[in-house]
Amino acid sequence: MSDMLLYLGIFSAALFGTLAIRYYAHQKDLLDHPNDRSSHVTPTPKGGGLAIMITFYGALTYLYLTTQIDEQLFFALLSALPVIVISLVDDIHPLPAKLRFGVQLLSASFALYFLGGVNSMNFALFTLHGTWLNLIALLGIVWMTNLYNFLDGIDGYAAAQAVFVGLAAYLLFGSDSALLIAAATAGFLVFNWHKASIFMGDVGSAPLGFIFAVFILYDAGTPHFLGWLMLLSLFWFDATLTLIRRARRGEKLSQAHKRHAYQRLNQAGFSHDKVVLLAMGVNLIIFAALYLLPQGLYLYLFLVLLVLLYSLIKFIDTKKAFE
Repeated sequence: MSDMLLYLGIFSAALFGTLAIRYYAHQKDLLDHPNDRSSHVTPTPKGGGLAIMITFYGALTYLYLTTQIDEQLFFALLSALPVIVISLVDDIHPLPAKLRFGVQLLSASFALYFLGGVNSMNFALFTLHGTWLNLIALLGIVWMTNLYNFLDGIDGYAAAQAVFVGLAAYLLFGSDSALLIAAATAGFLVFNWHKASIFMGDVGSAPLGFIFAVFILYDAGTPHFLGWLMLLSLFWFDATLTLIRRARRGEKLSQAHKRHAYQRLNQAGFSHDKVVLLAMGVNLIIFAALYLLPQGLYLYLFLVLLVLLYSLIKFIDTKKAFE
């Protein structure tokens, strides 16, 4: 099978799978009803992320059976299956946060086991070593799993980010597995672009975060480690800074809110699609910098990027205050 046919097949399978799930959700009244945290005003089908996951893991299995993917990476990515199941159930019947967190920890532990542990992290100019890095890696997987869910709050945002990161990782690092994610999510994005006719749901957003965390840690001992972090920086920086700011204000961190930078930009009058396009513009700048600069300068680029992202969020504060 040629590469073009493979990725076209993945895109088509995700597209028609999303259509099928949308039809089923309407029939069974599996709708996301607006609440105080929502950015939509009409009940909308959810669970479209299941089409992404089925398509991605089907294609991933093909790569494994044809020995086109490293066995360690394959089984580490497969460790997300419990997260997919618990997230699907949670989309239908909300589950306690402790149960979801426990499953995420278990899946993260399996992923680290299959990766053979993370004993080094390459920051281009220096490398950290030690078994203690496994604790950071474990928490990192769980955090990425949840923050990707947090940032799935407006039409097309989480899906567009997945398409961008998957495609960029393929072009920069030669990651065929990441390109599978881009192709599968693109099929879903057709129906998730503003105005979305179906939402991803936890079954899509949580596993996507988990999968990207596995990609990051698989390359932890290489200069690609910082590259992955920068490609995903728009998401983890927003989520992490928002969490810190809320903690400093003494807020209950488990309480739902609409204070992420992308949400406040939407509240300031920017439409869903305009916010997504602005985010993709920032991403393209990051991609261009990664493409043009040698890997030996990645740490400097990373530090500059942190300053720029912080400045961007402070600019958003002027449009819609963090209140």
